[in-house]
Amino acid sequence: MNRPIPSGQALSFPASIPIQLDGKPVEKITAFLFDQGGNDDPATLLANANKSFQGSIVLGMGFTFDDTNPDATPIAEMHRLIDRDPRNQERIFPYIGGEEVNTSPTHSHHRYVINFGDMKEEEARSYPDLMAIVEEKVKPSRQELGNNGDALRRKTRWWLWGRYTPALFREIEQCDRVLVISRVGQHGSFTFIPSGVIYSESLVVFPLETYYAFCILQSRIHEIWARFFGSSLEDRLRYTPSDCFETFPFPLDWETNPTLEAAGKTYYEFRADLMVRHNQGLTTTYNRFHDPDETNPDILKLRQLHAECDRAVLDAYGWQDIPTDCEFRLDYEDDEEGSSKRKKPWRYRWSETIHDRVLARLLELNRDRAEEEKLGRPPRRKVAANTRTADRESASAYGDLPLFNSAEETTNT
Repeated sequence: MNRPIPSGQALSFPASIPIQLDGKPVEKITAFLFDQGGNDDPATLLANANKSFQGSIVLGMGFTFDDTNPDATPIAEMHRLIDRDPRNQERIFPYIGGEEVNTSPTHSHHRYVINFGDMKEEEARSYPDLMAIVEEKVKPSRQELGNNGDALRRKTRWWLWGRYTPALFREIEQCDRVLVISRVGQHGSFTFIPSGVIYSESLVVFPLETYYAFCILQSRIHEIWARFFGSSLEDRLRYTPSDCFETFPFPLDWETNPTLEAAGKTYYEFRADLMVRHNQGLTTTYNRFHDPDETNPDILKLRQLHAECDRAVLDAYGWQDIPTDCEFRLDYEDDEEGSSKRKKPWRYRWSETIHDRVLARLLELNRDRAEEEKLGRPPRRKVAANTRTADRESASAYGDLPLFNSAEETTNT
C-alpha cells in the first residue's frame, strides 16, 4: 500500500520521550515511517541503466490495422495490400499493448502497425499504398495539434509516429524475447513476449530474457517497491521505469544465481500452462490468485510457487530471516459495502510488518549501492544482523511446459 512520501526529514523526538512505531518501541522513525533505513528518496542506479523502456507512442490509430477499432484499417485490407505488393509487408509489424498482454492467455496480438521508422517523406512515399492510408487517417488529426515544439514536429512529420524508440530497438536487437509489464494494471504482472513486435506506449519493456529477471521482478520484493514508489491510477499501479525499476537494488550476482533461474522457470511455465488450460489471461488469473474464496488446486499451486520465488529472491539478498507467509488483506476499505456489488479489494500479501521491513532494507541497500557507484567501488553483500534460516518447502519440479502458444505466423524485418 502506498504511503505519501514525506519531505526527507526523519521524525525527531526529545530524548526523554520514548519512541514508538505501531505501538512498539524503536530507536528511530525515518521519513518513510520505518524504524530502519534512511530518509532520502531512492537514487537512480547506474547498474539499471538502459534496461527499461516505455513502448512507442504511435499517436494515431490510423497507423494500425485492427478489426476492433473504427479509426483503424481492417486487417483484410492489410492482407490485400500485401498480396498486391509484397513490399508493403516490409513496413507492417505486429503491434501489442497492455490489454492484449493482460487478457490473452497466450499474450497474442491482434493488431498490426505501419512503421516508417525515421524515414524522410520522399523515402516513405516509396510505399504509396501505406502512405495513402496514413495521409488519409493520420495527417488531418496531426494538423489540429498545437504549436509547441513537439506538436510542430508531429504536424510537420505526420507520416512518423509521435515518439520513436530507437534506444529500445537497439537494446532488444539480439533478444529472442523480452519481459513486459502493462504500464497501468491491477496486479503488476510480468511476462515474456517475442521481440519481433512493436510495443505500444501502454507497455514497459525490459530487454531481459532470463528467468532470473522474471523471478525477481515478479516477486513481492519488487512489487512492494514498485507500489510504494510508483504512482497510482484509481486503485491500479502505474509502473514508471524511472521510479520503479531504475532505483531498484537487485541482489548481487543475480544473473548467475541458479536458484533464481529454477524458481522463475518453474513458476513461469506453470502459470503459462495454467492460463492456457483455463483460457484466462493474467488479469483474471491474478484476480483468482487474490480471492480468499478461491480453492482451485491450480491457483493454490500458483500461490505456493509465488512464495518459492519470494524465498529464492530473499535468500539471494541474504535475508533468510524474512518469512514468506501471506495473508488476505484489504488494500482499502470499500465504503459502498452495502450497495455496491464490486468485489472487495482483497490482496494475498505479506503483513505490514514484513512489508515495511523489506522496504526499509531495500532503501538502505539502494543508498549503499548509489554510494558505491559514486565512489567506483564494486557492490558488497550486506546481510541483515540477527538473521535466522526461515522454514521453507522444497521447490516443486515440473516437466517442460509450453512457454508460448504461438499466435499466427508473422514475418518481421
